[in-house]
Amino acid sequence: MLRRDFLASMSCAAGLALARYGFTEPPKTKNILEYGAKPDGRTLNTAAIQRAIDDVSRSGGGIVTVPAGVFLTGRIELTSGITLNLEDGCTLLGSTSIGDYNSNRDDHGHEGGNPRHLIFAMNADDVTLTGKGRIDGQGPNFWEPSGKPPLPEDEQWADVASHALAVRKGGRPSPMLEFVNCRRLKIENIQIENAPGWTLRTVNCDNVDIHRIAIRNPVDGPNTDGIDITGCQNVAISNCSVATGDDAICLKSENPYGGEPRLLKNIEVANCHLTTCCNGFKLGTSSEGGFENITFRDSTVSNSEVPYKERVISGVALEVVDGGWIDGVVVKNIQMQRSRTPIFIRLENRKRVRDYPQHGLRNVSIDNVQATEALLASSITGLPGMEVRDVALSNIRVENVLQGRPEWVGRSVPEKETAYPEARMFGMLPASGLYVRHVRDLRLANLIFTAPPGENRPTILFDDVVGARLSEIQSSPVSGGLPILQQIDSRDVQVLKPAT
Repeated sequence: MLRRDFLASMSCAAGLALARYGFTEPPKTKNILEYGAKPDGRTLNTAAIQRAIDDVSRSGGGIVTVPAGVFLTGRIELTSGITLNLEDGCTLLGSTSIGDYNSNRDDHGHEGGNPRHLIFAMNADDVTLTGKGRIDGQGPNFWEPSGKPPLPEDEQWADVASHALAVRKGGRPSPMLEFVNCRRLKIENIQIENAPGWTLRTVNCDNVDIHRIAIRNPVDGPNTDGIDITGCQNVAISNCSVATGDDAICLKSENPYGGEPRLLKNIEVANCHLTTCCNGFKLGTSSEGGFENITFRDSTVSNSEVPYKERVISGVALEVVDGGWIDGVVVKNIQMQRSRTPIFIRLENRKRVRDYPQHGLRNVSIDNVQATEALLASSITGLPGMEVRDVALSNIRVENVLQGRPEWVGRSVPEKETAYPEARMFGMLPASGLYVRHVRDLRLANLIFTAPPGENRPTILFDDVVGARLSEIQSSPVSGGLPILQQIDSRDVQVLKPAT
């Protein structure tokens, strides 16, 4: 064999080996400066950034780099195989003109809801948003005072800081980052701030990794959810920090793009820090379909020493109110500080979009939660004939610091069958630690509740609870003669180890 033939055959064999093990030619990389982008914070760079993305996309995919500098932009769209890399020192600055978020591309099909986004991808595979840079949506430019008066001084525990602002006429880009029907989506390392509305939403996506991102929105920003996961499967969120004015991490079951909601399943949220004036980790409110195999673990939900209206409403909120179902949720190893209500579990009939036989809320395990400086009792509530089932709370310690009032003792709690679900929806509850109504098959083990001296509400109140097992329940003293555990219309309740 001639030497050149030998070398050619070796080169071919090497290429086959590289392909076999997933190695190919280095991906194409383009810097947006090559397309005329200006890092001055004033020039609108939407067209230049989009040209870079489209150029790399036509070559089969690769990396689009945004270097250091401030790049003003409107809506940009990512396609399959694109990595958008925001380098250290880069700020992708959202335009304050709502017209800059209109799409002039119609190749991605129908969009539901608000079509205005800063970054958008639909039907795209292998999309990555990464880097040490920032995305700034300039959200306050889209808000104005709502005119809603503040609550009286003695009801500040029920107020919400972000209700003081509303969206200006003309609308806003929301969600700021929207990914629809994508597979193998990765979002990592970046900082996202000042979202005009929802910050980051994934809809009907598979195999999503969201790691080490930081979200920083004003606490009074209206409807500025941090991360919303809707109808997705196989999602991992880890080592993220979210500070915002609405729900920090929220899982939803609906289909804003039309059709039946997709089952939300195999979701894990781990090692995250969440702070907000709304809910920390939440399932719902949109709950038209199913939630299965959901885990929230090894995380913190907290506020600094701020007014009540700026504190987390619920550390963990699990809600089925639109005809769907929850079946399989694990919450464990959560530290809470100054969350107004540590745990809120709610099944109701706000609306019934579809009639699923799985409808209900069941198979929930919450273990090892430490909650300090709480204000309201946790609650687990269903409706008559529509009970929450199979809930286990274990190794939970809750410190309530709000002084009780005599008028809260024995207070009648309305059903509110169709109300918007929120831990403050019932007002102050007639229990200081845990209120449970319309529940079947409940297990409580190793729970410790403390309340200020003089608290005369029972620590735990059962109303229409069937099949409960309690073990090692501890409480600070209850004044006025009521027991630690009060039961109303409940049966098959066994205290395996006495409450103390």
